Formats: sequence, structure tokens, C-alpha cells
Amino acid sequence: MLAKVLSSALIGIDALLVDVEVDLAPGLPAFATVGLPDGAVKESKDRVKAALKNSGYDFPARRITANLAPADIKKEGAAFDLPISIGILAATGVVKTPRLREYLLLGELSLDGGLKAIRGALSMAVAAKRAGLAGVILPAENASEAAVVEGIDIIAATALSQVVEFLNGRDGIDPFAVDLQSLFTSGCEYGEDFSEVKGQEHAKRALEVAASGGHNILMIGPPGSGKTMLARRIPTILPRMSFDEAIETTKIFSVSGMLESGRALLAARPFRSPHHTISDVGLIGGGTTPKPGEVSLAHNGVLFLDELPEFKKNVLEVLRQPLEDGRVTISRSLLTLTYPSRVMLVAAMNPCPCGYLADPVHPCVCTPLAIHRYRSRISGPLLDRIDIHIEVPAVTYRDLSDRGEAESSRDIAERVARSRKRQAERYQGTRVHCNAQMTPRFIKKFCELDSAGSRMLELVTDRLGFSARTYNRIIKVARTIADLSDSEQIREEHIAEAIQYRSLDRKAP
Repeated sequence: MLAKVLSSALIGIDALLVDVEVDLAPGLPAFATVGLPDGAVKESKDRVKAALKNSGYDFPARRITANLAPADIKKEGAAFDLPISIGILAATGVVKTPRLREYLLLGELSLDGGLKAIRGALSMAVAAKRAGLAGVILPAENASEAAVVEGIDIIAATALSQVVEFLNGRDGIDPFAVDLQSLFTSGCEYGEDFSEVKGQEHAKRALEVAASGGHNILMIGPPGSGKTMLARRIPTILPRMSFDEAIETTKIFSVSGMLESGRALLAARPFRSPHHTISDVGLIGGGTTPKPGEVSLAHNGVLFLDELPEFKKNVLEVLRQPLEDGRVTISRSLLTLTYPSRVMLVAAMNPCPCGYLADPVHPCVCTPLAIHRYRSRISGPLLDRIDIHIEVPAVTYRDLSDRGEAESSRDIAERVARSRKRQAERYQGTRVHCNAQMTPRFIKKFCELDSAGSRMLELVTDRLGFSARTYNRIIKVARTIADLSDSEQIREEHIAEAIQYRSLDRKAP
């Protein structure tokens, strides 16, 4: 007796349809699972056996073989519990087969037959829609997440017996539905605002430029100057995520098992702030079975690295390729996965080990050699990939005691949105979304400098010995400043402001 049930397996942030074939053959009772199952899938036989018995169904005393096809793709997780158990019941005639090929079945079983949440429900629902299936049957905890995908029925179940009754046509479960517009508008609220930041007008301007062009930024300042406070408010001035961006970001959190229970869609841009003790695998992703790292979890949002020189050098160096390409490729012997990592990098550091270099109040106790060693922990190639370097000095008492209301995030966000709109119109039909992503071909086409600005850039580049990458990044930042000024041509004042945002290069001898 043979039965076939449809399920799904995760490959990166996408999902692949899996045929769960269950065969009952005469012989000594045994249960074998084949098709490259991991440990959790192999252990499903014990959960399935207990769940069937405790739900009131007979467990066949036969030789049971469960094949997960295609057999050359590794299967992991407990989502195959439900399709395997339904396959056994279909092979014994308890479940009628006509509706089995219309639905994708997903779910982990508890020993009493209840259904537990799984990872990657959103990606699997997308795969079901792409395959033209009628719907997905999955645990109720994952229903809101999967219901984001329109055009298929999401059947939310709480127990194995409920799934059996539905497939046999004796229990009509209404498809689960969500209000996408409500989810999208209610989930994009932030708790912080730039109006809470006292002083630091120069830093706020630099952050506005960075947000407008999608530029990476490094803030240098003494402890307590507000670097972290400023960084946490950057998502509040970034443009709102599109629906496609929200889906892509939610898929990453879903396959990582980090999507909050009952949360259907991530409409707010993610802000990730890993500790400086993180490993290169934790930051980029990987492992025996590759998982997304922090740089992918921050996709379409902000990756904040506080105390940048305290990160291990090998950890920082692996950031170079993701920052340049907007994706992370992880290769293993069995498979190669690519995770998206289009992030805005925001980093913060002290000017020296003690933190008080050039501070007018606190004396610096660091030697020139110690300062050099401290700053050399960040390599030149990585600094070249950070478009904006700004100094964030200590806040004065006058600024702290000022009772006036500072400019709000909404006001800044409006200017950022206008700038991004100009960029979207400029790069329409290309793979470039913002100024920071421009290649040399686009720089030549869209970055026209006036004569005064060209002379200034030539003089500064020769005197400070800027690399070709630094030269291009100054032009990109100047292009963003010009967009904020509603200017099509890059003028001298735009170049001058862009050069100010290379503070580490300006200190070069």
C-alpha cells in the first residue's frame, strides 16, 4: 500500500516542494525514513507513532518506509511529522486520497496529536502558490504568517484529527485570512524619534545624507556623545518598506525561527546590533546546515556595529563582499546558498582606546602608538567601503538643557523620501535603487560636476592620496547632497560637504 503527500523543505530563504511517499509492506514492524533526513526528521517516527495512537488511530504493524523526494536535497526540521502521519493514514485507508494532492501539509506533532509551529511557513506558502496548489494545511500558530500570500487557502489546524476530518470532507475549516493593509500600516511604527536627540546637528545632517543615498556611515566620538542614540533612530527616517521588501525580510526571519508568534509581516525596517564578540559565522551566516547571519537579518534595514575596533579582525573582513554585492554566498559540500544582505552599515567607535582624544575636558592618556594600533584594527579596504566618516563630539550643557523641540524624524523622513524619489526616477529600469549602489558606469552618466567642484576634488584627491574607491564614494555622496538640494548638477558646495564626511582620510599625513 502506497500513499503520496505533498510537503516542503527550505533551501536558503526559499522553499522546495517535497513528495512524501509512504509505503506499507509486509514483514517485521519497522519504520525507515529516507531521502537525506537530518536528526529531527529521523526522530519523527517516534512522534508520529505516539501522535497516531493518542489521537485514536491504529499504528500499522508493518514495515513502513517514508521517502522524501527529491532524495538528493537535505531535509531538516520537524515540519514533516504531519505529512508522514497523514501518509500512513492514507495508506491504511483512514484518509481519503482525492484531496491529498491539492494541499501542502506542514506541521510538527506533539505526542498527544497537537500541531506545533514550524519555521519558514511564509516561504512554503509562496512555493505552494507557485505550484498552483489549492492551499496549505499547517499549525494555527503559523496561519497569519502564511496568509500574507494571497491566492491560496490557508487551513489552520490545531490537531492531527482535525486535519484528517478536513481531508475526508467531514470538517469544513474556513480559510484563514488577514488584513494586509492593516498589517502593513500598523507594523511600521517606531518607538524612537530624532526630536529626542539634543544637539549634534552636524551628525544629524550626515545621517540624513546617509539615509537619502543608502550610504554606509561611521561615527567617531567619545563615550556618551550619543552615537548609539543616533544610530537607533536611523530606521525612523528611512523610506517605508515596499510590500516586496517586507515579504523578503519576513522570509529571512521566518526561516531563522525568529519571527514573533502571531506576527504575520515585518513592515518596519530591521535594526540589528550584534555584540562585538560575535563570530564570523554569526555575522555572515553558515554552520553545518547554513543559516542566515546578522547581516542577512538586517536586510533592507540597518546593521549597527558599536565599538567597531573591538570586533575581531577576521569578522570585520568578511563584511567586505556582502557590503559590495548585497548578498552572501555560503558554499558547503552538499549545497551552495545565497542570502540577501542589502543593508545600510552604521558603525561607531571611540577616537582612541581611552575614548577622549581631542576632548576639551577629559585628558587623553593614550600614546600615539596605542592610537595607531587601535585604529589599525579596521582595515583600509573596509574603511573605503564606508562612504561617510563623521565626528560626534561630546554634547555641551547648553544643548542638553535646551527645552526647545528638535526637528522630528517625520520632517527629516520627508526630505529623505523626496531624494529617494528622484533616485528611483533616475535609475528606473536598472538594478540600482539608490546612489550608494552606483557603479562607475552610472557615476559617469549621472554625476556631472561643475568646473569649480571638479577642481576642488582634483586638488583634495592628489593632496590626501585618496584611493579610486574613495574618489568614487565622494562623488556618490555629493550626488546625494545635490539630490537633497534639488540640483541636477553637482556643484562645488556639494563636493565640499562630501569631503567633510571623510574625517579619517582628512587626518592622513
